[in-house]
Order: sequence, then C-alpha cells, then structure tokens
Amino acid sequence: MKSGPSLIALTLAFAAPAAVHAQDAPFEKAKAEKPADVIPQVRTTKLSGTFGGQRIAYAATIGETIVKNRDGVPEVAVVTTAYVKEPRDPNRPVTFLFNGGPGSGTVWLMMGAFGPKRVAIPGTGVDDGAPPYPIVDNPDALLDVTDVVFIDPPGTGFSYLIGKADPKDYYGVTQDAKLVAQVIRLWLNDNGRWNSPKYLGGESYGTTRSAAVANELMNDTYNDVALNGIILISTVLDFAAGADTPGNELSPITNLPSMAVTALYHGKAQGSSREAFAEEARQWAIGPYATALLKGQKLQGEERAAIRRDLARFTGLSETYLEQADLRVTPSRFYKELLRDRGLTVGRLDSRYTGKDYDNAGEGPDNDPSFYGIDASYTAAINSWSRDGLGFKTDREYQSIGGIGGQWDWRIGGRDANAYLNVAPYIGQALRENSGLKVLVAQGWYDFATPFFAAEYALSRTGIPQDRIHYTYYGAGHMMYIRDEDRHKLSEDVRAFIRGR
Repeated sequence: MKSGPSLIALTLAFAAPAAVHAQDAPFEKAKAEKPADVIPQVRTTKLSGTFGGQRIAYAATIGETIVKNRDGVPEVAVVTTAYVKEPRDPNRPVTFLFNGGPGSGTVWLMMGAFGPKRVAIPGTGVDDGAPPYPIVDNPDALLDVTDVVFIDPPGTGFSYLIGKADPKDYYGVTQDAKLVAQVIRLWLNDNGRWNSPKYLGGESYGTTRSAAVANELMNDTYNDVALNGIILISTVLDFAAGADTPGNELSPITNLPSMAVTALYHGKAQGSSREAFAEEARQWAIGPYATALLKGQKLQGEERAAIRRDLARFTGLSETYLEQADLRVTPSRFYKELLRDRGLTVGRLDSRYTGKDYDNAGEGPDNDPSFYGIDASYTAAINSWSRDGLGFKTDREYQSIGGIGGQWDWRIGGRDANAYLNVAPYIGQALRENSGLKVLVAQGWYDFATPFFAAEYALSRTGIPQDRIHYTYYGAGHMMYIRDEDRHKLSEDVRAFIRGR
C-alpha cells in the first residue's frame, strides 16, 4: 500500500537498539548496554501529504525499542510508529499517543484519527461490512502542528515479551507506566527532542495510562520530563466510581446522563436538544437521584414514586421495569431493554449502533454492535499500512485487542488506594506543580465504556485545578472519530489545544 502521498524513498536500518532497564535503572547505563542476541527492526519511509491545509514532507519510522532487565537480558520489544516532519525541527512539538484496554493497540487512534492514513468506514451506526476497506489520505492528521509518536506497550500491536520475561513486570498500571515513560525518554534522547514542547495523549485506558505516565515523567526526583499538555480521549480515571458492583451508588448516577442522551437519540425520550437534555440529566442525577439512592430502602411512598417517574422520563424505560431494578439500571441491562420493543439492542462503545440478538428474551445483549461494526476494517487497515505501506516485516499477529487484561495488576498504592482505584490525583498533582500544563478532555455523547459525566465527576474532585482543563464533546461514542464530522472537530480541537500552549 504505497499509494497516496508521494512515496519518496523507503529505507531499512537494522540500527543499534534502544535499550533500558525495566525498573528505575540509570538512563546512561541502560543506553550503553547493547543486547547481543536481539536485533531491533527499524524501517523509515519518506512520504508527503496535506494535513490541516498544509503540504508536509515527513518520515514515517516504525521500529522496535528493546527493553532489558537489571541483568542486561532483553525482555521486551516495544514497537513505536513515529511521523516526523522534514526537515526536522528540535523546537517543534511532539505528541506521544497510545490506546487503552489494557491490551489495545494504537490501531484506533492511528488508523482512525491522527495518522496520515485512515480507514474509511460508515460512521452512522451501521457495520463496516466486508473487505476491501478504503485506506485513504487523512487531512485531519496532526503533522501540521506536531510530530506524532504512537506507542504500543507489550501485549499490544506488534510489541511482545522476549524469552522468559515475566508478564508481572510489565502488565500493571504502574509497571506499564514506568515502561512507557522510559520509552518516551529514549525517543527524546535518540531524536534530539529534549527541549521540544511535549504532549501526551491516550484513549480509554490510554487516559489512565496518560495520568500514570505523566506521574512517572514529572515526578522522577530531579530528572523530570515536563509536559505542555495531556490529551484525554474517552476518559476513565476513577474506576471505583464507575464499577457496576452491587452497592455502588455512583455508577447509576454517572451513567444516567448517557442513558438520557441515548434514549433521546432513539426516540425514547423527549428534550429540546441533546445538550440541554444532557445538562438536565446531570443536574437531576447529582441532585434528587443521588439523594434518593443514598436513602436506600428508606426511600418509600410518593418520594420513591416521583423519582421513578423522573427516571423513566430520562431513561425511556418503563416504571415497572425501573421498579423491578430497584431504580438502579446497569448499562448492560439498559442496552437490552431500551429497544426491546423493536427487537434491537444498543451498543456499549457507541449507543447509536443497534444490533439484533439471537432472541429478545435476555437481560443483556449477545454482543456489542458498536464493536463488531468496526473491528474488521481497523484490523485490515493497520496490517496493510504497517506491513505493506511502511515495510514492517514480522510473523507476529497485530494485537488490536490483546488478551492481557486478565493478567493486569491494578494496584497503585496501599490498601485504601487499591480499594479505590483512581488516577485522577496524578493529574491534579501535575497541574499544581506545572503551571504550563493544560488538559484537554474529549468525550463522545454516546459512550458507555467511559461515560462523559463520569469523566467530569473524576476531574472535578478536590486538588485538581479547574482553570486549565478544557472539555469538548462529540456526536458519536467511544471512537468518536469514526464519524466524519467528529473526526474533523476532534482534530481541530487538538490543533487549537497545541497551538494555544
């Protein structure tokens, strides 16, 4: 796939690998060691394209960074894909991006939003069908304002553990953040970019990773790497608040506004506009609904009936069903119940999408129509672009969504911190200690994986300065960029964020 922007040259270099110890090893020592038995693959393609209305010549480099343990044994190959404007400018911003999961490769942001190529699929709530899928130039890529480096941690994309490496050393909130932070430091060193403006961004769990990596970069004793901005796309920071666990009253509160806009979209609720209805739902959720839920079984009589009536108005569900659910409808039940009378379910990642289950009797959907509606096209696109377009040679399968989530170490602190997993305080500390740092929060209205009100709640807590956090909203779901209007808006919002430093 060498069509599209003019292909100037394709070069292959088996360069000396970037190497670093996994756990807090001195940077200089790590760089000096060269593993003898692992030769990293690095391929650079010279290209050009039009981005943000500007014609840009750039180098696309896909390559492996080899990470070693304390004994100098190679343990991880981290694959990065960097798009750097030419001629190179050390004063130009550079943005490091990753996706989420944990276990998700950067395919989504690279081939959907910010890479120079994207896969063109319907963004209207219908599935992507069968191949071939159009892989087209992406004028919404960010190369006019920033160089971009996509990072796939081990277990995602083409990245992998080497030999007898122990997954416990890399699969975890903190372990992963340390590794990604070290890869970023190495890239800055190898590319002479230490004094460039720096941005960090992620989608979904990638926002969790952004907070944790920012903590590693900016709180490394006296060797901090300061950031100019953090870009949070489909944000999840406070996991305890969003847990659909019996007894957790915050989950129905933070999900209620998403249910409201979804019901409005599908004609099950009435409101003057999406934005107005969302705001009404926010205020009701954090006020009367929160008060009612905290009363537990003491909520009785007319007070309970009034809450049930309002809940039915916002969710589009019947009062009978809401009473059976004790006024607490989990998202999975909502996906199945909202359009049950039409024989349809709604999506989790994007509730505009609808699906048809094997039958209409269950209490949850068979599958997520908003995921199986897009995954095949993205898988085809990333393999085609990386292998054929950029010349990366490997027998490994690209892991769009890897199976490492079950091995993930979610601990970030002591007993209480582990019981209440919340990385938002990392962002609060970063904002308090870096007056030049800003945060962009991009949320899809129809996203139940990371609901917009949950993101707002997490970032409104004590200790998080509010004056440098900017929210933007989009008319799609988790991957809002699948909708053409939202991809362009997201790109313009990120451009403005970077230009406004």
